[in-house]
Amino acid sequence: MQRADHIHLRCPGNVALLGCIIQIFFPSKPKTVKYAGNWDPNSKQPWSYKLQKGILSNTFLSKNIKVLVYGEWPNQTKNILPFFTASFSESEVQNVEKDFTNELKFLFVGSLVEGKQPLYAIRLVEELKNKGRIVNLKIFGEGPLRPDLENYIQTKNLSTYITICGGVSLDQLKNEYKRSHFSILPSKSEGWPKAVAEAMFFGCIPVATRVSCVPWMLKNGKRGILLNDELENDLTKLKEVLQNSGELQKMATEAMNWSQHYTVEYFEEEIKKLL
Repeated sequence: MQRADHIHLRCPGNVALLGCIIQIFFPSKPKTVKYAGNWDPNSKQPWSYKLQKGILSNTFLSKNIKVLVYGEWPNQTKNILPFFTASFSESEVQNVEKDFTNELKFLFVGSLVEGKQPLYAIRLVEELKNKGRIVNLKIFGEGPLRPDLENYIQTKNLSTYITICGGVSLDQLKNEYKRSHFSILPSKSEGWPKAVAEAMFFGCIPVATRVSCVPWMLKNGKRGILLNDELENDLTKLKEVLQNSGELQKMATEAMNWSQHYTVEYFEEEIKKLL
């Protein structure tokens, strides 16, 4: 750090915690921090994460520093700057029209682990089917829960409309986003959920839990559907929203317009301003 012209940390993490402490002794060095986790001050997190957040947001301990966090949060110090991540370029911006009057196509994109709750996504679509909706769910991702999920699908005879597709390339995912109506992410914890932002880029309405910056991304329900992680309540909300295809089209358009603002080119320009 003493020899460096600029110090950059990626938090949270064990090495990052050491970096947070050591940077205190270099108040004149220009510094940036990418906080890749959940910055929500009210979320339950390990004490080491809270310690890193406390040091970084303290203007006495952390000087000449810009801390990039996901989402906009109230009552933050001048060190804290809302930021984002990008996946697609300006050349990929397009207007994608969706028809919400026939079969509704759902996606789940993410690791097949407990924290992402893929079984919850399956159960949501399963119950919508039981209520008479014409639905389809494709699950993209790999993980230790895959055998259990496959067993659940087979046991409940859901294979005609729920498929586990495994891991695929981003180009393949792009085509699926364009063809699909909704992307479900009932995750317990996120930083910047790329699966949400990427789906929105192509007019795929996100259906996601209220974690991290998701409510900000979805504008508290105007650009997507926020889940409460309670199956019956979430089903009731989904059924109400699905009854109005005009509102769904409006929601998809707002999601697309918001996400297409955050291109790779815009990301690069914003990074340059930090240095």
